[in-house]
Amino acid sequence: MPAVPTADLQPDALKARFAQPPAWQPEVVRESFTSDRPPAQAAVLVPIVMRGPKASSPTVLLTHRAAHMKTHSGQIAFPGGKVDPEDANMQATALREAEEEVGLSARHVQVIGELPVYITGTSFWVTPVIGLVTPEFELRLNADEVADVFEVPLAFLMNPANHRRHAMDWQGARRQWFSMPYQEQRTTAQGQVQAVEHFIWGATAGMLRNFYHFLVASPST
Repeated sequence: MPAVPTADLQPDALKARFAQPPAWQPEVVRESFTSDRPPAQAAVLVPIVMRGPKASSPTVLLTHRAAHMKTHSGQIAFPGGKVDPEDANMQATALREAEEEVGLSARHVQVIGELPVYITGTSFWVTPVIGLVTPEFELRLNADEVADVFEVPLAFLMNPANHRRHAMDWQGARRQWFSMPYQEQRTTAQGQVQAVEHFIWGATAGMLRNFYHFLVASPST
């Protein structure tokens, strides 16, 4: 499977793709194992940070969830959460949660579209909201929910050479999922460069895999 061309990852190309979406099908709609919890509507923001000259090197902002969280603790995730009654729509939920979790103000985000609902194994019906983010933001992490944040090049995530497929038998059923391991080069306060391993998997990897299929699909005619 081919990588998404660099030209198709630029802001104008992404906006054009959502303005005229292709005929396509998401690869993952529902995770192979689902709990008995009642379904809960949720939304996440997929924040594409417009890095580089003329936004030529976009990245995706991801969070490392706090270890004490009730669901998906310690996992890598997009900013997001359950829908509140006051939220006007899924985009409002994603933007509100991003500001509450990491301090990303909505004034830095241009929403360009949504991906199909992704149903997690914990019965969250998640709408991924895609947003272009200007890089002048300042983050304030909510320590009750987020332990860390980092950015991954969008080109890395949209290259299936970096995708891994996993499968195992658990409780009498076959469970399958994707992962996208990423090694970040992080500079410490002392000026030393350290390699930090990030294991992107589960719902986050599944939604990114669907985003890949959306971008690589042939344009509608």
